[in-house]
Parts: sequence; C-alpha cells; structure tokens
Amino acid sequence: MFAKFLNLNPEKQDRILNAALKEFAQKGYQNASTNEIVKEAEISKGLLFHYFKNKKDLYLFLHNHFLDIFMEEIHKKINWSEKDIFERYRDIARLKFEVYQKYPEMFNFIKNVFTEDAAEVKVDMDRRKQEILSKGYKDLFGDIDTSKFKEGIDVERAINIIFWTMEGFSNRYHNKLDALQLELINIDELIAEMEFYSEVLRQGFYK
Repeated sequence: MFAKFLNLNPEKQDRILNAALKEFAQKGYQNASTNEIVKEAEISKGLLFHYFKNKKDLYLFLHNHFLDIFMEEIHKKINWSEKDIFERYRDIARLKFEVYQKYPEMFNFIKNVFTEDAAEVKVDMDRRKQEILSKGYKDLFGDIDTSKFKEGIDVERAINIIFWTMEGFSNRYHNKLDALQLELINIDELIAEMEFYSEVLRQGFYK
C-alpha cells in the first residue's frame, strides 16, 4: 500500500516523516496541515498524496512507524533474564521515559494519538489501542515467573490487575507532560512512587 513511499531514498523518507511528525505532534490530527508538512519537507502536495492517499493514511502510517521505533528501543534494552513481573515493569517504565527523553517529538505524537478524538481517525485509533495493549502485554510479560503467586490466585486476572494498575500510573504521568517537560522528569522519583503501588500488589498476590 505504501510501496511508492518505501522505495524512496532514506533521506527523503526521513524528511517527510519528520515533517509530518512535527506537525501532528504539535497540533494533533484535526488541526495539522498538510500544507505545513509539505513546506517543511520541501516537496509538493501532489507528491505527498502520491505516496499517501490522504491525510488519514499518512497519520496511520506515521503511528505504525514511530510505534515500531519505540518498541524496538524498549525490546533491545529490556533485561529479559528478569522474570519477576514487578521488576520487569519497573525496567520498562524507566526505559519508556528514557526513550521519550531521547525522542521528545515522538513522545508528543504518541501522547496525542492516545487522546485523539477526531471522528475521522477515532475508530481506527481506538481499535489500534486495544491491539497495542494486547500485543504489548504478550510481548513484554509473556515469559514472567508465575510461581511467585499465591496458591488459589487466578494468575491471569492478577496479572491483568497489575498491568492495568501500572499502565494507569504511567499514563497519569504522560497526560501531565509535554515534550518540553520531559527533561525535568526525575525518573528515580517516578520509580520510587511506582514501587509503592508495586508493594501493595505484591502483598496481595505474592506468596
């Protein structure tokens, strides 16, 4: 579907993607202008729509592209030998904020994607959110040590509770921030607060 774009030389691809990322990250889907994107990328509007059918196609492609970059950064740095779910999640939380600090525009874009309510993309994004959470859960927590859980505990439900609690905690921070504030985040303080919730859940679910 995007073969014409993917056949471009990498420099031109990057120019278009970075211009689109900047515009969508700063303005969201509804207010983003393809005129500004082509101006920043130094291409014609006709050429942009030669590669992407419309603004929505560009937005969805961009989401997949930068989500892949984000997940790749996380995957290559995770300590996969650590099988404790709480230690794994602490590791992931630290890595997420390190990646966000490294790519602040990507942080703003991903943050906006998850709060985007433009009717044109809302159905697609709501479906993708569920797919991402489901896939991310399996990829990141599919190999944890379940022997630490108390006898009689429904492990699958317990893991879901842990996952949603930690995601809620993490999202609370995301929603308060923009890219300019990322460098002010004290990751150690964030992790320390997360440990409070982890300890409550440990006492409830672990032997």
